[in-house]
Amino acid sequence: MATEQARLVAAAQTLLVTFLWATSWVLIKIGLDDLDLQPVSFAGLRYALAAALLLPFGWRALRSARRDGPGIDRSLGRRLLILGVVFYALAQGTQFAALAVLPAATVGLVLATIPVWIGVVAWLRGAERASPLQLGGIVLLVAGAALYFGMVELGGAGWFGLGSAVVCAAASTVGQHMARDVNRDAQGRLGGAVGVTSVSMVIGSLALLGTGVALEGWPSLDGRGWAIIAWLAAVNTAFAFTLFNRALRVLTAVESSTILNLLLVMVAIMAWIFLGEALDARQVLGLAVVTVGVAIVQIAPLVGARRRARQPRAAGGPD
Repeated sequence: MATEQARLVAAAQTLLVTFLWATSWVLIKIGLDDLDLQPVSFAGLRYALAAALLLPFGWRALRSARRDGPGIDRSLGRRLLILGVVFYALAQGTQFAALAVLPAATVGLVLATIPVWIGVVAWLRGAERASPLQLGGIVLLVAGAALYFGMVELGGAGWFGLGSAVVCAAASTVGQHMARDVNRDAQGRLGGAVGVTSVSMVIGSLALLGTGVALEGWPSLDGRGWAIIAWLAAVNTAFAFTLFNRALRVLTAVESSTILNLLLVMVAIMAWIFLGEALDARQVLGLAVVTVGVAIVQIAPLVGARRRARQPRAAGGPD
């Protein structure tokens, strides 16, 4: 059972990752809209470069783990393969594809439902169960996201983008569960989060880049494009995913996914600052409701723990 301090550290790490991924959305939109990059090859190049940067550290971790333990067996290797394809190739590829044809707000609205999907999967598996207070927070979170983004009319390629966003949400949900399980089960066998991240990212990035080049050709990049991809690869991918995998060892699926939902708030603020997208009163209210929902979900486990801690004293009589 993780200590309260470890949970707070993991929550702070996930919050930093969320901030970094929010900057990714701004950079991705610049690449897609201003530089006319193709989505799948753009995503593939980002993750392939990130995997190349991370691979030396992952290789060192894997060699160390192999000397001290059994290493990767067939079952773990199969799970890493599926994790790479689902969490990197499928989820990230469809996110780029959705952002290529839809506003960021529309994609964000779909991805805002991920905490609900995470909870449903966790309940069906019997791994964990959200408390009534957490469920209330999730309801507020989703309601706030819907209030902020409002109704969006789709037409033409928009339906393809919406389908891509739904696939991204589903793949992210499954991928988060798989990443959390693999990181906990593979401790001592893959050299920690660096080993898990590097192996799964190499697999996913190769699949993603190969698909992108086959469908769209090799991306044509100028200096600005290379700078965006280099930042996305080194900081927002290699570093951020490793940090996220560390946090997944401590936080529950509901907690981690709910913190990640702050991405909506951060993207909105960054879009206002860097892209000149102003917020109206309805959108500000939606941001406030989302923030309250996140706070409730995060506070709920502490409230439940304190209630359980008080129960024996309340039940006991005088000695």
